Formats: sequence, structure tokens, C-alpha cells
Amino acid sequence: MTTHPTITVLKRSLTNTVSTLVLATTLISGSALASDTSQDQMEMILKRLEKLEAENKALKAKVNAMTEVAPVAVASTSQSQSASSGTQPNTAQASSDAALVTKASLAYDMLDATTNINRKQLRLLEAKQTGELANNSVVISGGATAIMDYWRSNTDDKFGYLMRHPTPSNQRQKTVSEAVLHSMQLSATATVGDWVTVYGEALYDPEQSFGQGTITDLNRNQLQLRKGYVLLGNLDKSPLYLTVGKMATSFGLTDTVSPFTASTVWHAFGGLAFGALAGYSKDGLNITAELVQGGAQFRSANMPNDGTNVPSKLNNYVLDANYTLPTHFGSAMVGASYQRGSAYCQSYPVTHFNPCEDNNPAYSVYGQLFAGDFMFLGEFAKTTRIWDGTHNPTPPLDQFEARKVTSFGLGGRYSMDLSGKRADLSLEFSSFIAGPKGSPWRRQDQTVLGFSYFLTDSVKFFGEGIFVNGYAPLNFISGGNVPPGETHSDMDITNKGVIIGVNAVF
Repeated sequence: MTTHPTITVLKRSLTNTVSTLVLATTLISGSALASDTSQDQMEMILKRLEKLEAENKALKAKVNAMTEVAPVAVASTSQSQSASSGTQPNTAQASSDAALVTKASLAYDMLDATTNINRKQLRLLEAKQTGELANNSVVISGGATAIMDYWRSNTDDKFGYLMRHPTPSNQRQKTVSEAVLHSMQLSATATVGDWVTVYGEALYDPEQSFGQGTITDLNRNQLQLRKGYVLLGNLDKSPLYLTVGKMATSFGLTDTVSPFTASTVWHAFGGLAFGALAGYSKDGLNITAELVQGGAQFRSANMPNDGTNVPSKLNNYVLDANYTLPTHFGSAMVGASYQRGSAYCQSYPVTHFNPCEDNNPAYSVYGQLFAGDFMFLGEFAKTTRIWDGTHNPTPPLDQFEARKVTSFGLGGRYSMDLSGKRADLSLEFSSFIAGPKGSPWRRQDQTVLGFSYFLTDSVKFFGEGIFVNGYAPLNFISGGNVPPGETHSDMDITNKGVIIGVNAVF
């Protein structure tokens, strides 16, 4: 390791001082032996010796202090060139050397799939504003969620629980159980100066992958870049910000009070797409306008492009506004969203990502209330047009007309102190409605009773009891993968399950 120049200079000074001390000591010894040395000369030498000893002590302290600090980072090439040429480097670039760190609290908030799902950019901006996220720094984060569960269905091979895709490839007979790694994430957050933030998040999720086969099939065991974007913003200087890349669409709230299981509203309308989002955040008011790439996007966004699903035009968009009002007991937030092209636009038979003849807009209204140790949320989302694919043209199912898609959720959570640690108790009901009354694909409801215990701010143990009523998978929801006049959807299906697990983030 290269020694800092200042330390080298101090060491030389220390060496010279020691040499002087030795010389002075020799002179004193010699003077004591010389009979012709006066008392005045002796006192003068002693004073000089005391002064040299004090300087030596100070120099030692400086050397020790400098050698105990962290190694100094080598200046970047651009900074070295600027220094040699006499030019002044850019302040934002030269303010500090990049530091590689981990921040568990920030990492947990960014990787948490239950809270602020489509508002992660604001979390980064607020972290920069408070100093939690320093300029010119790189934060490496990661997390894993491991679960054990047991499920029982009243019908063979039909399990509607959506935290693993409901296919016969992975659920057989009337009971299923597993001990698995549900998902794993790795992310990097880099700040460049005080305006630019780069974020990337890789995800491994075999249970919710769209790949074919069982959860051990290589097609379902792929690593993907789940999110990645460049964020331009500095809330200290402007309430405006801009994000470009792959991100959760800003439609609705889609959060859950449950410790693990996502709300049915998220499963129905939680989007993921390429796009550009412009936002405004100040004094409790948050407004976003997002241009979303057309065609069939990664999740819950589909805008026809010349009758195809090719994403070659920026022709979809999402608008959202919400306001948070402080109250004497906490805070209350209300909001609304509109999306030009939802996922519910295909004709019969329905399959994921197929092209649509026309778009189907959707809207959402939502609210959230914090009152002491309690938190409540509610959301209602609906398409503005019928979903053509929910009509099966073959008798006897042709009696059921196509319907608009609706999803809603209500939940509450109570937080408490348990042995000095945070613990949450939650209850949530959410529903997906896609067919008229009496149709096999009428609806699918989900009720979750949850408990979580935080060992640290970023390590959560949890347990859930779940009841699912109805079986209405989006793929072939009204038929098409079974003999004509039949459907695999079934309103009479009931599932009961228990899940325990841990979510650990660094």
C-alpha cells in the first residue's frame, strides 16, 4: 500500500527531531564533564531539550493519528489529469471518493415486496435528502425469502394461491407441502453527485416464474433483472424527479398488510414495464405521469401496436396522484390512478402477453390510514371496458357474458413490542372478479391472517394462515385449454394453507 505523502514528511521531521535530541544529550553530557562550562549555558541547553521533547511528542501523535485512519482512495484518472493541468475538477465528481457500503434498513425498504411497491424511487430520494444515502457512494444489498407451507384443496390438482403460479405442474392431489427458497434478490444502488441515482435489482423466483415445467425445471430457475433505472432528482433543490428504465408502474397502491402474501389487487393490477416516469413530491402531495412502453409488458400492461403485442411504440401511460394529510393520531393518505392499457384486453381464449385488438383502460382509488400502532388500507380497481376474453362462445358456457374486471382489498395491521422487538398482527381480505354471477370464473377471494416478528430491522420471521375461495387463473380463464364448452376455472374450489418463513436482507 502506498504511504500518504503527509505521513512521509512527518516521519522525516520525527527522525530529525530524534537526531537533535541525541545530539543535545551528548552536548549536555560533554558539558557536565567540562570544567569551563558555565551554568547559563547548561540552562539554555536544558530549555532547548525540553522544547525538542515537546515537538517530538506532537509529531508522534500526528503520525499515529494518520496511520490509524482508513487507507486513502487513489484519485480517479480524470482528477489526476485535472490536477496536473491546473484545471479545477467538477465539484460533484471531486466532492468525495466513491464508497462501497451496505445499509440494511434502506435495503429492506427497497427489496420489500409488501410495502411502497411502486414508490421505491421516493424512498431513494428521501434517503439522499436525509443523508442516509451519501453522494458518490455504492450500496450493495441482497435478500432471501425461505418458506415452509402446507396446503389442502377440496379438489385434486387445483390450488388458487397466487404466490406460486397455480398449475398442475407444481400442485398435485388434494394436499401439497414444501420447504423452498421462494425468492432471492441482489441489488446495487449508486449515487453520482447529488442528482443522479442508478438502481438495479436482480431476482430469482422459481415459484412465480412464467417459465414452463416444475419449480426445478431450468426454465423456471432463471435470474432476471427485475428492476433497473436511472433516477434524476434532488428533493433539497426541486420537488420534480425523473425515472427512466424498467420499473413497477405507478398504478394504484397494490400494497398489503400481510407479512408475505401479496394482495389480490397486486396480482390483478400490479404492473412492471419499461417506461419513463416524471414525478412531483412536496408537502404531502405526490403526482406521477408515466409513459409506458406499448405492446405486452412484463406485468399488467398491454397496449396494442398495429394489432400486435410488439413493444415498438411508447403509446401507453399511467397517471397517479395521492395526498398525505397529517392528523393528531398519525396520517391519512388518499389517491387515484388511471392506466390507458391494462392487461385485460385479449379475446377468447386468453393467454398471457397475447396481442389485443383494442386497449382496455383501468382506474384505481385507494387510501391508507396510520393511527398510533394501527395501519389500515383499502383499494378498489376496475377496467372501464369489458374483458372480451371472459366470454366463451361454446355452449353451455356461452350463456355467460363478458364482464369488466374488478379487484379490491381491505386490510389492517397492529404493531406491538414483543421482548423489545417489533411484532405485527395483520388481517386482509382481497378479491378478483372477472365473470358474471354463476360463471365458473366469477371470482377468486383471498383471506390472510398474518403474524411477523422482526429480529432486526431487516430480518423478519413470519407465519400466515390463508383461505382461498374460487379458482380463476388468468391463463385460459374462461376455457380454451380443455375440451370445448368446458373451463378449468371453478367457483367451488376452496384452499386452506399455513405458511412459515423468514425474510432476511442485508
